Amino acid sequence: MKPPTTTIVAHEEPIIIPPNGVFTDWEAEIGIVIGKRGKFISADEAYDYVAGYTAVNDISERELKGDEWFDWLNGKWYDTFAPVGPCLTTTDEIPDPNSLRIACRVNGETKQDANTGHMIFNCAEIVEFTSTLVTLEPGDIISTGTPAGVGHPDQKLVDGDVVEVEIEKIGVLRNPVVQG
Repeated sequence: MKPPTTTIVAHEEPIIIPPNGVFTDWEAEIGIVIGKRGKFISADEAYDYVAGYTAVNDISERELKGDEWFDWLNGKWYDTFAPVGPCLTTTDEIPDPNSLRIACRVNGETKQDANTGHMIFNCAEIVEFTSTLVTLEPGDIISTGTPAGVGHPDQKLVDGDVVEVEIEKIGVLRNPVVQG
């Protein structure tokens, strides 16, 4: 099953923690926005298929009360768990997405601060790999993965928090957190 489109919310829209959520976590990521249809795209041609980039907060619920079927993938499919925005920055404005500062703040406190140049796979390799699994369509968003600074049980999102993902040349994606 593919993630539902109800996971996506815009800048300033709330992230809703599920009622049985125990450990809801942030993940600052770059979203690679596809501009034309493609399958089996080589890394050398990958940027020809990219329309631009946006900020993504790939929210994860890492533990649920009373759910014996829970796994990491289930924890990413909740409504509102994929904030995207605040804009699409086109490839002419970001010729190299592999050298951008990426940060996440919760209530103004920095939780993640890294550079996309330190990612395990660069954006072209991510497009190449993803296109071996599925046909990419215009408007598809591929999340790149997140830098260090997530998965600490003593640091989780709670009602009233404000999460900001900031990516150089893209801007700040800001979302309040509410308890469902």
